[in-house]
Amino acid sequence: MLKDCGSFDSGSNPDLGLTTIPPIKVYDFNGVFHMTIEKDLGYSFSDKDLLDRALTRKAHALEAKQQNRDCEDQEIYRTLGDAILKAVLVDLLIKSGCKTRDEITSEKIRLEREEGLAKIAQDIGIGPFIKLGAGEKKHRANEEPKVLAETLEALIGAIYLDGGYDAAKKVITRWFKSFFT
Repeated sequence: MLKDCGSFDSGSNPDLGLTTIPPIKVYDFNGVFHMTIEKDLGYSFSDKDLLDRALTRKAHALEAKQQNRDCEDQEIYRTLGDAILKAVLVDLLIKSGCKTRDEITSEKIRLEREEGLAKIAQDIGIGPFIKLGAGEKKHRANEEPKVLAETLEALIGAIYLDGGYDAAKKVITRWFKSFFT
């Protein structure tokens, strides 16, 4: 079941004779939204809640909770995604011919820099799908390299939880293909 992270209640005003209008979904989680982002990512989620959470920034989740809606943010997925990304990159670097620990470490650090991850996220087009808090929306945080890089890591964590290491490795390998050819 999807969390109620992306809706708002228009409410009612009995003094004006208005009836309660049901909550309106900001994101279409039953169709086009998921199909579009999954196509862009190159991965189809079995559990759409994982994708939803990976795209939800902490500020958005806190605002939803203030409105008594159940909503979890991407933070723990970012931590998991960072670890999975490191493991996959080390694997790819070894297979690409890196021979020493120092060589692997320096190349891994280069590949996982914020600006590189943000570029991949921009190329995939995840920015418009990131669920931001009100202040983040005003500042167009979904265009900021840090937010894009963090969300990419959260998506990696969600892919790992949904499909396992091999699924995450396949997606990461595709995203980093240009670095290894």
